[in-house]
Amino acid sequence: QVQLEESGGGLVQPGGSLGLSCVASGSIFSIHVMGWYRRAPGKLREQVAIINHEGLTTYAASVKDRFTISRDNAKNTVYLQMNSLKPEDTAVYYCNAKVQRVGVSIRYDYWGQGTQVTVSS
Repeated sequence: QVQLEESGGGLVQPGGSLGLSCVASGSIFSIHVMGWYRRAPGKLREQVAIINHEGLTTYAASVKDRFTISRDNAKNTVYLQMNSLKPEDTAVYYCNAKVQRVGVSIRYDYWGQGTQVTVSS
């Protein structure tokens, strides 16, 4: 199986910065796309940023120019650097990875357990 473990959430003041990281482990052959999603109270889960194996990135309009996604393929790790945080960024952030497991020919979606990010003064 495959596990995703997130770290780095917490409480930060508006305008502050916070970094998240997510490590994938287990029976991994390759990871295609890794990304971050979030769910704010009373809202649906939304895509924040994704990055493919070659480093091509896509951002939600609401975070573009404030958040930066990156990955270390050798470590099966994806990062999210969040700057100029706003109260509306408050949410549970989830890591996602599209993984091809060893001995399996198709990719499956895996999710982390989520980490809380709260932006408040």
